[in-house]
Amino acid sequence: MDADVIVVGAGLSGLVATATAAAAGRSVLLVDGEALQSLGGQAHWSLGGLFLVDTPEQRRLRVHDSEEIALADWLGSAAFDRGEDYWPRRWAEAYVHFAAGELRSWLHRLGVRWFPLVQWAERGGYPAPGHGNTVPRFHVTWGTGPGLVAPFAAQVLQSQTVRIRSRHRVDHLQVDESEVRIGGRVLEPTTAARGVPTSRTAVGDFSFSAGAVIIASGGIGANVDLVRRYWPTQWGQPPQQLISGVPDYVDGSMIEVAQTAGGRVINSDRMWHYPEGIINHSPIWTSHGIRILPGPSSLWLDAHGQRLPAPLFPGFDALGALRHITRTGYDYSWFVLDLTTIAAEFALSGSEQNADLTGKDVRGLTSRVRGGPTPEVQAFLDRGVDFVSAATVTELAGKMNALAGERLVNADALGQIIEARDLQVRSGLGKDPQVVASRAARSFLGDRLIRVAPPHELLDRRRPGTASAEHGPLIAVRLHILTRKTLGGLETDLSGRVLRPDGSLLPGVYAVGEAAGFGGGGMHGYRALEGTFLGGCLFSGKVAGAAVADGG
Repeated sequence: MDADVIVVGAGLSGLVATATAAAAGRSVLLVDGEALQSLGGQAHWSLGGLFLVDTPEQRRLRVHDSEEIALADWLGSAAFDRGEDYWPRRWAEAYVHFAAGELRSWLHRLGVRWFPLVQWAERGGYPAPGHGNTVPRFHVTWGTGPGLVAPFAAQVLQSQTVRIRSRHRVDHLQVDESEVRIGGRVLEPTTAARGVPTSRTAVGDFSFSAGAVIIASGGIGANVDLVRRYWPTQWGQPPQQLISGVPDYVDGSMIEVAQTAGGRVINSDRMWHYPEGIINHSPIWTSHGIRILPGPSSLWLDAHGQRLPAPLFPGFDALGALRHITRTGYDYSWFVLDLTTIAAEFALSGSEQNADLTGKDVRGLTSRVRGGPTPEVQAFLDRGVDFVSAATVTELAGKMNALAGERLVNADALGQIIEARDLQVRSGLGKDPQVVASRAARSFLGDRLIRVAPPHELLDRRRPGTASAEHGPLIAVRLHILTRKTLGGLETDLSGRVLRPDGSLLPGVYAVGEAAGFGGGGMHGYRALEGTFLGGCLFSGKVAGAAVADGG
């Protein structure tokens, strides 16, 4: 055999599994279709947000959290309801326990630190125990995705028992009682920058064997054909236009390879895409999109200019909003807001869209507290094709229609929506649930400092239909459906071992990260709570790496 363990995929879960097995003295062969400069995979591009429970960062902000509350939130969001949810539910329970216990101290020992203001993602807005985080739990890594990848990449690169085989694309897997064998094509070398589409021209073949193989190859997010094939019927028809939040190599091919070899794939119709995507003005991969991480104050309108129903406000229920939008028969929607709101409430997901956090630039970070758009948000205001601004409602509606290529937004109706909202703000209290929710958000210190704009009117009372001189101009942002995460995947037990359709083990085969639905074949159920994708990669990689090292 060529090694004790073969790990397929050099993303975060693969790195963690490799580092864990190697630290226990096992020889590991790490195989990946991309070049070495892409080490870390999708995690490198992430904001580095982690779902953590009852942390010092939370307690300093007077956030009262517990494993009990977190698990109730998780199960209320997951809504497990299928027979095949047995292992996913057990993985969910195990992950929440890990997030409330060992996860932070483990990473802290490795040198990982966090931005002190915990963020409140996926607020939900439904009666308990429905979807959403009861309290803020989204801990942004200091250094974002690269900062989270770095300690594991260092362990792998420095290990004497790890060999890396880049540009090796696996296309078959064979299993017997004595060994597991993988094979495929060696791709021609490339100097392409990280994330840029690379050649699939083969220059040779390969075949390796080991006592165990860990599949850490990611999901299907860049494969729009598979996304459309598995699109949930209750979401309506798949959008004609999808933009991608992940590089081209996230194509799901290894999941199909494992399935052909006898592994069971479950919950293929569960996926996590975002309705707040914008086209990247400087794309790296095909159809490259960026997700807006919004505060709660922007008006969210459908293609016809009508408000989305409560509680589908920005930052409350991403998947609920997506489902509502796609059911309208259109693949886009709108945020309508002003310059003050965009400066306070727009953050962009991704390491490359947050230079201050990624570069650990304290001086640059202070600009977020001082106010004004971040340089990255300003670049989209200046160059983004999905952004329009205007001094009046009539002009804004005209630009929205011109951008969409359809005259769907009526200026008078849009003006009435904005005026009704402004009247609620003017009251100082309000019955409009979004206005009430936005005011309530400011009771949390983190939101008040950098994430939620002070309540203010969008229009000038003295000049009807005109943007406020203090807070304007008016801005509309066209939002696309952005593909991202695979919530289903290879079914595994609590050691990460892949199961066959009859429930028996597929000998020597493990799956971690997105390829396993982050654990068990779908530990998030139907909805995720954010910060749980990277956390799932860390947890499943650690579990499988340890299980392989123990011979389990």
